[in-house]
Amino acid sequence: MPTPSPQDPGLTNWLLIIALGVIWGAAFMSMTVALEGFGYWTVAALRLAVGAVALTAIGTAIGQGFGEITRTGGARGWVYAILLGIESYALPFALLTWGLQHVPSAFAGVTMGMLPLLVLPLVAIFSPEEGIGPRRIAGIGLGSVGLLILFGPSALESEGSQFEPLGRLAILLAAFCYAVGSVATRRAPRMPPLAFAAASLASGAIILLPIAIWIEGWPAAWPLRPTLALLYAALFPTALAAAIRIRVITTAGSLFMTLTNYMLPIWAVIFGIVLLDEELPPQLFIALALILAGIAVSQSRAIQAAFGRRRG
Repeated sequence: MPTPSPQDPGLTNWLLIIALGVIWGAAFMSMTVALEGFGYWTVAALRLAVGAVALTAIGTAIGQGFGEITRTGGARGWVYAILLGIESYALPFALLTWGLQHVPSAFAGVTMGMLPLLVLPLVAIFSPEEGIGPRRIAGIGLGSVGLLILFGPSALESEGSQFEPLGRLAILLAAFCYAVGSVATRRAPRMPPLAFAAASLASGAIILLPIAIWIEGWPAAWPLRPTLALLYAALFPTALAAAIRIRVITTAGSLFMTLTNYMLPIWAVIFGIVLLDEELPPQLFIALALILAGIAVSQSRAIQAAFGRRRG
């Protein structure tokens, strides 16, 4: 079966990025609940550690253990797995953890949503086979405007913290880490996604766990509600999402993967309205229309190809 091209990602990859939008959209709520019982560093480190253990166990059971990285990727495969664990997990998790203490969460939402703009020049230099044309640039621009409308002026409001400029810089650096990680994943040797994801999460956990224990100590208590929220964050937005992310990037491209960044804030708002009784933002539907229009424009060829196959 041929591998889908960036211009024709295929139905499976469309379904996977929609699923990622839902999974990551619910992550904000689970993190908020987990922080009721644990510190920032502990939540970040345990997300990686529990996620790595879960993926390692599942991967080993189905023949995608760490040995598959050596067999399919060799030493180069391990270098990519370790570097991605540091650059795509440990470093951005640490930057976000620290930065969110000093800046509005809306600023982080807009910054993460702008990830496609950061990925564009990296793709042009390091992954030109994905193709960057006027349609993709126009679509990414529309989606970015939609995100700015969704979050509104609150994204730029000051929290009054003396570390706020450094906090904003930390969030921007975290977004840049994710952008570099997406392109690096595309360039990595082809390896089983569960093994690759598990090794990357484990590498990140090995770095963050000692830092979390040093700063916050090992948790003295494990309250039920925060613990369940932490387990959800580790198993779904971290472990499952890591495996899906690698699969989508390696088969459909890092630019296609960034479409999830437009969907994620919309799902986060919807979950907040439905499950937390938050108020409906009046600008939600305008933002949603622009984001959907941006996706349609940037992926117009893939959509046309999908309909063409269906008619045929």
